[in-house]
Amino acid sequence: MSGGAFHSRLLRQVEQEIEQAQLAGRQLQAQTLRARRCGLLVRHGQLDLARGELTALYQALFASPQPELAAWLHLAEGLLGFYGGYDSHSARERLLHADAVAAEAGCVEVQVEVQAFLAHLAFVDHQPELLVTHALAARALAQPEQGAALARWHLVLALAHHLTDSQEAAQPWYQRARALAAGCGDDALVSALLYNMAVIRVARLREAELADGAARGPVPMAAVDSITHFDGAMGVAALDPLTPLLRAQVLVAAGQFEQALPLYQDSLPETLGLGLSRLGSSLMADLAWCRARLGQADTALAQARQAELEIEPACHPDDLGITHSRLAQVYEYLDQAEAAERHRALAAQAWAAWRALQARWRAALAAAGLQQPG
Repeated sequence: MSGGAFHSRLLRQVEQEIEQAQLAGRQLQAQTLRARRCGLLVRHGQLDLARGELTALYQALFASPQPELAAWLHLAEGLLGFYGGYDSHSARERLLHADAVAAEAGCVEVQVEVQAFLAHLAFVDHQPELLVTHALAARALAQPEQGAALARWHLVLALAHHLTDSQEAAQPWYQRARALAAGCGDDALVSALLYNMAVIRVARLREAELADGAARGPVPMAAVDSITHFDGAMGVAALDPLTPLLRAQVLVAAGQFEQALPLYQDSLPETLGLGLSRLGSSLMADLAWCRARLGQADTALAQARQAELEIEPACHPDDLGITHSRLAQVYEYLDQAEAAERHRALAAQAWAAWRALQARWRAALAAAGLQQPG
């Protein structure tokens, strides 16, 4: 299988190793490398290619059971579970199984990859103590040659520090993650770094506006553009459904409602269908704000009420704060004073919960001695 349109040095390297193993008659090594390639294809957004390859490899595994091959396959399945529908619970179960199989097989390389990605899932789900547990487990097992896993490890800790509203503390972690990813040619990891950095910057911009009432600061559209340019150049498609919504949030923050509206209309249905419904309420509240500011009062009111119905128990406190704060704006703009006041009160509660969660992140990272890269 050729890398085709992909420009990932790591993918090309793995494919060269597959070819060398096949020529040398090392069948098991070739199969485990093919399983590793499946995980890379998943992270590049090539899910159908990965699924087809996984099916073939599972047939080989059933014909001749090999614990090391099984470990790599379960790792790829875990990645597919996440990138195929952003279902962190399903992905976590598969990755934990991969870790158990890898431990039994003595496949430390898979264990490090698994623990680093489990730490990433804990970040996604806002579970600081669990992130620390997996981060420490990955660090204890990692070897210097495992550049891709170490890049992921540093990225996760960068994001955790950034989430506490400390970009200064996050910066050395980001720099180390990018250097490691560049060193091993992991372009999908660089893409994830650019995207996640931008997501947190945009979230903090919205928080400053909605929670703190701060004047509009610099709008990070260049950060969103960098994702699009990098992914286009490198053939990374994993984030294609998400980037337009990130752009729409930036446009709303800049007051460019007419440009934001079609992005929300085109991208929201697909995103909600990907298993990211916990974001639905905040994004629909933004959409209602666009409608209100563009003079579409009736539609804005209906959209605001729909956004209320879309609030899920799994909604993170910062997203909940954004939802209620934005709905308060919408209702106030539409002369619905009672509804506006109700949402302001709910927003205050959500932002208080968010500040408490940020404190938990800081405490967990400090207790584990993870303030700075080693």
